[in-house]
Amino acid sequence: MLETLLEISRSAADTNDWQLVEATLADMAAAFSLFHPHRSTRKLAVFGSARSRVSEPAYRLAMEVAEEAVNCGFEVITGAGGGIMEAANRGAGTGKSFGLDVQLPFEHFTNQYIDSPERLLSFSYFHTRKLFFLRETDAVVVLPGGFGTFDELFEALTLIQTAKNPPVPVVLLAPLGDNYWDQWQDYIDTSLLERGFVSAQDSCIYRSANSAKQALRLIDGFYKVFKDSHYKANKLQLNLNYYLAENQVTLINEKFSYLLLEGKIYSTNNIGCSSCLELCFDQRQIGGLYALIDHLNSLDLSHYAQ
Repeated sequence: MLETLLEISRSAADTNDWQLVEATLADMAAAFSLFHPHRSTRKLAVFGSARSRVSEPAYRLAMEVAEEAVNCGFEVITGAGGGIMEAANRGAGTGKSFGLDVQLPFEHFTNQYIDSPERLLSFSYFHTRKLFFLRETDAVVVLPGGFGTFDELFEALTLIQTAKNPPVPVVLLAPLGDNYWDQWQDYIDTSLLERGFVSAQDSCIYRSANSAKQALRLIDGFYKVFKDSHYKANKLQLNLNYYLAENQVTLINEKFSYLLLEGKIYSTNNIGCSSCLELCFDQRQIGGLYALIDHLNSLDLSHYAQ
């Protein structure tokens, strides 16, 4: 890191360049400090319009999904503003809410349900703010919103699709009878999929729901067998909550060989070690990886509990 800063100092960087570097690093240092004591707590990021009113169904639904998330052991992260963000922080409660603020020329205030400086952070830049939204979250719920909401949604989908962010559940949530996400999906199908700008398997990255309970069922279901993932020596490891039988690993290799760059999918089931699947993963197949996670979560493995 110091060598990189030294390289910048040797370049033609001017005052504005150094201000960018300094503010970015300051944002990151503050975010590390904020989240480090809470790394073991599962978190849910909620995105949606700052303009949603208290009387609207989407506002009430955001409250409900945050309440349900807390009941399921999550804490809630929002942008700390009004509308859907306020509703989610309100539903989660001050002790279970985080607010990641950013200075804006309009629609800017911190909602009253983030009242602790230990749970509120004001970022200088959107890029560092969005980094920590995804870096610290175990699930994403997106309610109807405007440009900012789409920015956050497509940021999540892009980083997941390109394997820059580990797989997490992304749920598109709208009140029953609201066709907001149906219209969005029509656009994806007709303007992106039909032109070959995305692949059919990319739709595996996200799910849709019309109630808080349904959204949390999808999120909890994502972590039924699958626990988390990381890369080790250029191989993807999928850590699991249960052990797999040999015949199950054989079936997985038969169904999901297209995920591999080479070799096969191996299982590590040794007592005392983490149970995981290890593979030379083709990062162009993120939709297929989600299909594999869905397959794992569909297995009845309760008798193989660690």
